[in-house]
Amino acid sequence: MCAHVVVAEDDEKQAELVRRYLEREGHRVVVVHDGRAALEAVRGVTPDLLVLDVMMPRTDGLDVCRILRAEPEFAALPVLMLTARSTEDDLLLGLDLGADDYMSKPFSPRELMARIRSLLRRGGHGQRAAADPVMTVGALTVDPGRHEVWAHGRRIDCTPGEFRLLEVLASRPGQVFTRAQILDHLHGFDRYITSRTVDVHIMNLRRKIERDPRRADCLVTVYGVGYKLADSGPRAPQESPEPQKPQEPQKPQEPQEPHRAR
Repeated sequence: MCAHVVVAEDDEKQAELVRRYLEREGHRVVVVHDGRAALEAVRGVTPDLLVLDVMMPRTDGLDVCRILRAEPEFAALPVLMLTARSTEDDLLLGLDLGADDYMSKPFSPRELMARIRSLLRRGGHGQRAAADPVMTVGALTVDPGRHEVWAHGRRIDCTPGEFRLLEVLASRPGQVFTRAQILDHLHGFDRYITSRTVDVHIMNLRRKIERDPRRADCLVTVYGVGYKLADSGPRAPQESPEPQKPQEPQKPQEPQEPHRAR
């Protein structure tokens, strides 16, 4: 599985380490050391994956992610963030901006490569099984072969993480998945990811697929348990029958005079 990867890391030794591990697995690698160079590299080579450090000169990684996600051609580019920040708020901010995975420094290069392989598979890089079915749940369609999502007749741009989440839920419409089950499908167990990660993905997806994100009828919360895809669309409101007009009271007939014989 050879991919084209951009590594944006201002620490040259760290960047060189990541480059060597990627090239050892057969990937083509472009290394840059600041945010503006990262934007130029991504726009120039259209990579399969971006490994993005958060704290970089000129433009930081969060702004790079925000800018790329606003450009349609990079809305689904897999992004793995690297950072010395490890608080939950930093993690959620990165995911909210569209990152697909997040690793805190120092990290294991072997774990990094495992994460990269997983993201490339989820992003549709390489061969997908020809038998992957198109899944339609209410107004939502998930096509694993084409890596496309459609909702209410329009195509939706999803990050690889968002796509994988929908793919899992759509595989069993109506079934409730706990946050732990969803996390297991997304990343497997790791100490940097919390159940709130799922909530961030759900919030972002609702903005994209729901007619009204505040009143979700497709991606539904089952309070105290988890999330599911509703296996039927919202019911159309039934028209109430028109009220019948009250009948006007009939006027009493005037008594007729008896017929007199002449």
